[in-house]
Amino acid sequence: MLNGHPWLFSGAIDTINGDAGVVGVADIFDCKKSWIARGLYNPASQIRVRLLTGKDEPIDGDFFRQRIAQALALREKFVAPKTNAYRLINGEGDFLPGLIVDRYADFLVCQFFTAGMELFKQDIIAALGGLARVKGLYERSDGKAREAEGLGGSVGTLAGAEPPELIEIDENGYKFLVDVRRGQKTGFFLDQRDNRRFLSALARDAAVLNCFSYSGAFSVYAFGGGARSVISLDSSRPALELAENNFALNRFTGDNAELIKGDAFAYLKECNANFDVIVLDPPALAHRRTDVEAAAGGYKFLNLHALKHLNPGGLFLTFSCSQHLSSDLFHKVVFGAAVDAGRRVSIVKKLGPPIDHPVSLHHPEGEYLKGLLLHVLD
Repeated sequence: MLNGHPWLFSGAIDTINGDAGVVGVADIFDCKKSWIARGLYNPASQIRVRLLTGKDEPIDGDFFRQRIAQALALREKFVAPKTNAYRLINGEGDFLPGLIVDRYADFLVCQFFTAGMELFKQDIIAALGGLARVKGLYERSDGKAREAEGLGGSVGTLAGAEPPELIEIDENGYKFLVDVRRGQKTGFFLDQRDNRRFLSALARDAAVLNCFSYSGAFSVYAFGGGARSVISLDSSRPALELAENNFALNRFTGDNAELIKGDAFAYLKECNANFDVIVLDPPALAHRRTDVEAAAGGYKFLNLHALKHLNPGGLFLTFSCSQHLSSDLFHKVVFGAAVDAGRRVSIVKKLGPPIDHPVSLHHPEGEYLKGLLLHVLD
């Protein structure tokens, strides 16, 4: 924490002055009783304090308004001209640990993952409503992160209008329908925007397989880049129905757009077809540190069998969004898969999230999305 890391674990605390059982703002002192920083304290979490500031300033509505305004300025300058859907607040990356806010056209979808952020929810709602010029704010605060903080799920409209069943967004000239109530994450994979655009530049005349396709965003970009055919594979029928709607919305329909409901592990092992481009973007396989070993095995299986189905000269976009799986380990897993598949492979480009998903230099753990563009030589 002396170097700016935003987490203070329970084992690093020597003495607590005040009511140790109450969530609230806490000041942090070193062993010489010199003031270090101020953050949000939660006695129910292993991460007892999440750092907010190294300045002696009040944590109140004005504090959150300033932080949110700073984050919004970055997005409005560099992201908003090309899309009306982006991440407005990225937790520790915007120095607001435990808070995620995504924009979908005229609506914001918020996730309060920590008890400290939950404590200031009304101040944050007021700041967002005053700065972001939207019709409504919707909450999708659920999952294991809330449980670890001693919190239950919280879903529903926070302020303003209730969002429609599907929100139409624009991204780099393409249109997508987003289900913010039931969709994965907050409804759409905003962190893959740049990688989708990159795929579009690679897809001309290619036979493309999009594994874990969800609502078909990579597939739409592949068609936009002139792909000969695209198979979109996902285990969720509602996701595939949404993908079909997105194809129609962008006028990409026909026999060359195949939708397959199935398990990617089984499909990659059993299918007989080969492809010019494969996109492999599975959900996180490691939700905890104890999951890493099993997750590495899962990633190796998927990458091994995907590599077997690439034509010589083919391109492979492979990703991991498991925060607990490091970039170094992911690279080693993919290397092992290439060796076992008997393919000669080169790394063309390392892939990651776009500018609206900043990572604090003091919190490298925030770099959850990692990816590789591979060229299969023979």
